[in-house]
Amino acid sequence: MNRTTHDRGRDRDEEGRARSARPRDGLGRPLPYGAEGVPRQPEGVVRDPGATLREAQRLFDAGMPFHAHEVFEDAWKSGPEAERDLWQGLAQLAVGLTHAARGNAAGGARLLRRGADRLAAGGASAGGLSACGASRDGSSAGGSPGPGPYGIDVGGLVSWARELAARTEGGEGGGGAGPGAVDAAAEAPRLRRDAS
Repeated sequence: MNRTTHDRGRDRDEEGRARSARPRDGLGRPLPYGAEGVPRQPEGVVRDPGATLREAQRLFDAGMPFHAHEVFEDAWKSGPEAERDLWQGLAQLAVGLTHAARGNAAGGARLLRRGADRLAAGGASAGGLSACGASRDGSSAGGSPGPGPYGIDVGGLVSWARELAARTEGGEGGGGAGPGAVDAAAEAPRLRRDAS
């Protein structure tokens, strides 16, 4: 990153785009220059869906949902148009958990519900793969969660997001990052049915 004097000290990446060089904490919050932060996710990485899900799950499990969101953002920007709702919905869940972990109950709940709605409406059938009759709440006609593409547990994620949104708004945090904040690692969702 370069800081320029002709641009009022704004940080720039190697291609001249504005991008903060300030270190970040595990929840993506900027820290003072010179502070020790966590490594940032590189931007524009093209991964196959399996690699995207593995990396995002690793970041969720480490309590870094903001960074998981960046992985999903790369997937929606580089993937097929038919899968955009899937990856954007997953990114919204990650940002919702980020806000909830930062103590922003209203913003967290809103983004968790928005991501759940996006997944329930279109993410389950991304890329032409059927969710086996998944309903708006992400469950199948028999009431069990409907599977999504790439083994994604769409129904489970929709249920997780809506339940966490309700708990977050109710002030049940316990994460220690502020009033009502949740512990991002403890609340990490399981992206796939086969994930332990």
